[in-house]
Amino acid sequence: MKFPKLKSKAIMAPMAGVTEIAFRALVRKYGAGLTYTELISSAGIVRNNVRTKTLLRKADEENPSAVQLFGGNINELLKATTIVEKDFDIIDINCGCPATKVTKIGAGCSLIKEPIKIEKLVNILTQAIKKPITLKIRTGEDEKHINALQIAKLAEKAGASAITIHGRTIKQGYKSKANWDLIKQIKENVNIPIIGNGDITSPEIFKERLETSGVDYIMIGRAAMSNPFIFKQIEDYLRNNTYETKKPYEIFEDYYKFAEKYEVPFSIAKVHAVHFTKGFYRSSKIRQDILLCKKPEEILKLLSIL
Repeated sequence: MKFPKLKSKAIMAPMAGVTEIAFRALVRKYGAGLTYTELISSAGIVRNNVRTKTLLRKADEENPSAVQLFGGNINELLKATTIVEKDFDIIDINCGCPATKVTKIGAGCSLIKEPIKIEKLVNILTQAIKKPITLKIRTGEDEKHINALQIAKLAEKAGASAITIHGRTIKQGYKSKANWDLIKQIKENVNIPIIGNGDITSPEIFKERLETSGVDYIMIGRAAMSNPFIFKQIEDYLRNNTYETKKPYEIFEDYYKFAEKYEVPFSIAKVHAVHFTKGFYRSSKIRQDILLCKKPEEILKLLSIL
């Protein structure tokens, strides 16, 4: 299946504990071309786990929509994918998460060490599922074992519709600079859409990476946690070479409307409010105070100081 053409070149990365339903609706409001659910266990889907069902909720604002799954058992992944196929436009398989709870079952970035297993997985899913199957991978196990290009070619051959490449190895985690030269090389050697990921912290860097790498789209993660408005800033910068900022309290106001709409617990809203303070002078005390708040109005009052 062909990967859909998105309205924006900027995509929100799937992030555990971050990209819940209200936050996804927020970044779509700000212009993100695509959003994914949090990383979801295929086993949880198959077993009809209650918490997993909550993670599978989809916002009205998500069109197209994407779900990201992880699992080490191919048959279980196939069952899970069959279950969620009707509800999402894109199904992404995570082959890049370094979390122990994911890798210990042979999922996430542990799959990077088994390119042939990835090829087999993609082939089985694309034969059975009528929605685009995509992957998120890293560059390799370590600097001596870079195999992202090999995986990309195998996945394309097996029927993958697009591939996201986080420009770091498993060993690097989130340290060191993302390898955009390799991302560019992969883009030049496959014919399916490539989504680059890593170290995008501003509209200026986004534009530079888009132009120099030639990727089809760019995925943003940590920068959007503290500044979800970055998607609107990118859109404006690509169009007009300028952009405006939005204050943390304004962002929280927008977010909380979606939190109420989708009945997101206040405890989760507080976590996002804490993220929105990042980078501001003397914000550590405000972060502590936010966690003690009982009402959204109290959070807005604290954020208005920034």
